[in-house]
This record gives sequence, structure tokens and C-alpha cells, in this order.
Amino acid sequence: QVQLVESGGGLVQPGGSLRLSCAASGISFRVYELGWYRQAPGKQRELVASIRSDGSTNYVDSVKARFTISRDNAKNTVYLQMNSLKTEDTAVYYCSAAWAQPYWGQGTQVTVSS
Repeated sequence: QVQLVESGGGLVQPGGSLRLSCAASGISFRVYELGWYRQAPGKQRELVASIRSDGSTNYVDSVKARFTISRDNAKNTVYLQMNSLKTEDTAVYYCSAAWAQPYWGQGTQVTVSS
């Protein structure tokens, strides 16, 4: 069965950093487009960052220059490095993998608060 398991969330102060990880199993990882979504309370889920199989990346404007998505195909893992965190980054972050169909992880909570 396909599994995506996020980790690395937690509570950080504004200006701090976190690195989220998502370990995948049950898929041919290297061919998948990978993404990080987030959903804040009372808001719709939004795509934060994505990385294609060729390594190209895209980011939502609000996180450009602060977040970096990367993938390690040998480890079947996608990362989201989050720097200069702001309170508005608070959300549940979800990992996704898409090829013929999308798969989702269970989410990890990121809370940015002083």
C-alpha cells in the first residue's frame, strides 16, 4: 500500500526554521511529482511548493525565498526547509505525490508563535 509519512513539524518562534520530511513507500518515487500543501484553520488547503521528477520547482509567492523543497530519490524522501517562519505559516502541512493519481500523507502540524 502507498504510504506517505510526514515528520518534522512542531512549535517554533517567528524567524525560526523547521525542516519537514516526507518518506514514501509503495511507489516508483523518482517519477512522481512531489508537493507540500498546507491548511490553516478556517482556510482552504493550498499548494506551498512542488518539485517535479526533473527537479524543477514551484512555490507559492508567500514562501518564495524562505522555503526550499528538495527530494532525495535514493531515500524516497521529499523535504521542505522552512526558514524565516512567520505566524501566518501556521498550518497542518501535507505531503503529496502524484503520477497517475495523487496520494497524501497524514499531515504534520507547524505552529509559529511567540
